[in-house]
Amino acid sequence: MFAELPSQLIGKKLGVERWVPFQMMAWSIVAMLQCLIQNRTGFYVTRALFGLLEGGFIPDAVLMLSYFFTTSELAIRLSFFWIANGATTILQALLASGILRLRGTHGWAGWRYLFLIEGLMTFAIGLFAAGYLPASPTQTKGKLRGKDGWFTEREEIIIVNRILRDDPTKSQMHNRQGLSFVALKKSFMDFDMWPLYLLGFTSYVAPGTVGAYLTLTIKGLGFSTFATNMMIIPYATLYLINNFAVTWLSRKLNQRALIGMLGSVWQFVFLLVIVFLPDHANHWVRYAFLSLFLAYPYVHPIVVSWNSANSGSVRTRSVSASLYNISVQIGSIISSQIYHPKDKPYYHEGNRVLLYIISTNLLLWVFAKVYYVLRNKSKAAKWDALSPAEKADYLDTTTDEGNRRLDFRFVH
Repeated sequence: MFAELPSQLIGKKLGVERWVPFQMMAWSIVAMLQCLIQNRTGFYVTRALFGLLEGGFIPDAVLMLSYFFTTSELAIRLSFFWIANGATTILQALLASGILRLRGTHGWAGWRYLFLIEGLMTFAIGLFAAGYLPASPTQTKGKLRGKDGWFTEREEIIIVNRILRDDPTKSQMHNRQGLSFVALKKSFMDFDMWPLYLLGFTSYVAPGTVGAYLTLTIKGLGFSTFATNMMIIPYATLYLINNFAVTWLSRKLNQRALIGMLGSVWQFVFLLVIVFLPDHANHWVRYAFLSLFLAYPYVHPIVVSWNSANSGSVRTRSVSASLYNISVQIGSIISSQIYHPKDKPYYHEGNRVLLYIISTNLLLWVFAKVYYVLRNKSKAAKWDALSPAEKADYLDTTTDEGNRRLDFRFVH
């Protein structure tokens, strides 16, 4: 969490296309070294290094995508990003089921081979990315990208112009320009972004809690380790479908808050069933409802693109992406503290707490919608009160930046 913003600032200064591959290869080395863990200290050290090296990866990736796609296109592309991320849940289950069978080979436990092999895979992808990721749409020439690059000169002009017409502020900073302390402070104090940070803080606590305990819960129902790994796949598959469907619907209807609420409504309904499910219920029924709960429509791509659109400038966008992700990470810390040993195996008390959190989150979705509608009305009233001459003078002389401008409108 603490590495999020510094990592984003480094990526903005050095270039995302350089920083992301470095992060991937660095954390892959740590992943591989876990195969040598001998004690609790080694475990804590590698976990801390993981957090340090992973921090900022997602905001950096989002920043890179914003160089290529318009605001309306970004949500779907982010959905592809998290679908790929979610697909690793299925891949991991299959890999784990096979790799763990290496236990005993050369005296090693199966989990040691798991860390080593998966770490090598990610390192190879990071190494490939170091030579493949372009700096921008106009800088795509390279050994792995081809001597002529990805686009013709005319295509580059089209790409750049459509991006700038969608968001003119992207012309104010180049892709390897760092942020000053003053710019950082302005971005942090942009209160118009805070409703989205609150959504990030509360939207994923419940599935984060249930998901972290799912494999333990399934094993507690009497299933083997192999069966547990396989039983993760159905919910992960439905989760990917819902992820794309809700993002597509958001773009189709041009609605973010109202569609984003669907994820929380889904969580509330299925968790309510789980809370009232009797302890003697069939274990297949309990597994089914837990799986359906975790297959909720994942609205993270919607909120991340929403965050990008409402930033209104590259400066704010570079910081707000990290601040939003930090708020999500704070929520994940909370989610790890809700279930307690005295409450297992069904965690009745913890699930009731999660219902309260989901209810609060539903109210925050409504609040975010109303807030941005009212902010737009306030801006419009001030803008419409100006004469044509005053409007022209404002556009020529204003020191307002990004979403502070009177002619800027928040999406919702």
